[in-house]
Amino acid sequence: MRKTLSAATGAMTLLAAVALASPAQAGTWHHSDEGTAKLSVLHGVPGLTVDVWVDGKLTLDNFTPGTLAGPLNVPDGDHKVAITGADATSADHPVIGPVTVDLEAGRDYTAVAHLAADGKPTATLFSNSTSASPDGKGRLTVRHVAAAPAVDVLAGGNAVIEGLTNRHQKTLTLKAGTVPASVAAEGTTDPLIGPADVKVTAGKNTIVYAWGSVADNNLGVAVQVVDSRGHKGHDE
Repeated sequence: MRKTLSAATGAMTLLAAVALASPAQAGTWHHSDEGTAKLSVLHGVPGLTVDVWVDGKLTLDNFTPGTLAGPLNVPDGDHKVAITGADATSADHPVIGPVTVDLEAGRDYTAVAHLAADGKPTATLFSNSTSASPDGKGRLTVRHVAAAPAVDVLAGGNAVIEGLTNRHQKTLTLKAGTVPASVAAEGTTDPLIGPADVKVTAGKNTIVYAWGSVADNNLGVAVQVVDSRGHKGHDE
């Protein structure tokens, strides 16, 4: 499942480290898992430090590009999300949003602030698969959230994902191990990102985000790992 939040080359390696932010006021959400959803937030808008507000409360302060925060345990139901410039005193003047998201208890989500294909700031809410993988296998999910045309994902020089467009994703179930991967413009093999080794772990969903802008020569990647081992789980 994928919900869209309407709003607003020096190639990096596919396994560039992603810092985990310490969300302001996150403690108000870290109670029992019963009746809660897990929510991570990725900042994929280059050159813009922002604040993230949930239900009118400052939740992520001075959130920098390329940073992944969470997961937070968030009560299920509707929540109003707004993204403002850094050091805003309220959520009244957002640069993205405000939007209302409906989170379902027991599900795992990632909200991504990013650029649309035309370069305008926007946001997308993805639902992360937590379904158990077959024994000895894991999932590799690739999400296109960059100001870029359709791309192919190459493994060992061969396209394993073709024509992936902005705001869309593709998930592969693969044998655990290391996959040499790169991202290229659709129908080509010249890497825009990579090549680099991507680790696929049994029982986990490794999610790779391509973000930034081709035109501005600042494409980057972020990596998120969601544990699916032993969960009844959900697919997207």
